[in-house]
Amino acid sequence: MDHALSEEVETQVEKRPGRLREFWFYFRENRGAVFGFWVFVAFVFIAATAPWIAPHDPTEQFRQYTLLPPVWQEGGSWTFPLGTDPLGRDMLSRLLNGARYSFFVGIVVVVVAASGGILIGLLAGFSPKWLDAIIMRLMDIILAFPSLLLALVLVAILGPSLINAMIAIAIVLQPHYVRLTRASVIGELNKDYVTSARVAGAGLWRLMFVTVLPNCLAPIIVQAALSFSTAILDAAALGFLGMGAQPPTPEWGTMLAEAREFILRAWWVVTLPGLAILITVLAINLMGDGLRDALDPKLKRS
Repeated sequence: MDHALSEEVETQVEKRPGRLREFWFYFRENRGAVFGFWVFVAFVFIAATAPWIAPHDPTEQFRQYTLLPPVWQEGGSWTFPLGTDPLGRDMLSRLLNGARYSFFVGIVVVVVAASGGILIGLLAGFSPKWLDAIIMRLMDIILAFPSLLLALVLVAILGPSLINAMIAIAIVLQPHYVRLTRASVIGELNKDYVTSARVAGAGLWRLMFVTVLPNCLAPIIVQAALSFSTAILDAAALGFLGMGAQPPTPEWGTMLAEAREFILRAWWVVTLPGLAILITVLAINLMGDGLRDALDPKLKRS
């Protein structure tokens, strides 16, 4: 009987899928998320290889070819497949290199906002009630302001540049990580494994970073994916308003700002950067929804 029982346990262990396989099983059920994932992979590839796959230098001006239409339109040329902007710069090269700036913005903002937010959230979750109340009221004050307006004010104080725009966006997004981390920590503190760790003599830092934090990562990962798209969108908005990346940087929002006066007679100079922002942000949001479905146990099908 013991032998049969051990065989049954071994069979169940063998049948149980690995974490990565289980994650992919739930993730691929959301077809929109899979589509978003592959678009995001293409976006990362373009961002990594833009200097080599772009046909021209993004800042090089071909003055004899200003506002040349895309190749499929009358007057277009294969030398500039997506046309040129008002200064004769190749639109395809600028769009490809713009992906590098958007990816850089997303990575930096998410790393800075998540690192600071997780630390403050852990501190709030483990701290006495009075300190927790002070931290959360500060976060509520930041969240009370419209995010783009607060980012604009911060950039106006720091000075218009892409780096300052990233700092401002990271500060604006940080309260979301603080609230999320604190809520997850408070939900974990009364569980048996935390009590066992305390009885075993685990110190405060070990409890925070080794015992509790790994079990709070699922919602934080989902938030990071959604923050990535928000960072790209906010950086483009700040660039469009002249408070982000400055010309001649081929950042998508700045490209929109430079071309807005030509929208009626050269649709491609505005439409193409707008489409790049739309497709990238939509793909990352779809991927974020799939991550939430795959990482949230409450949403998993039995």
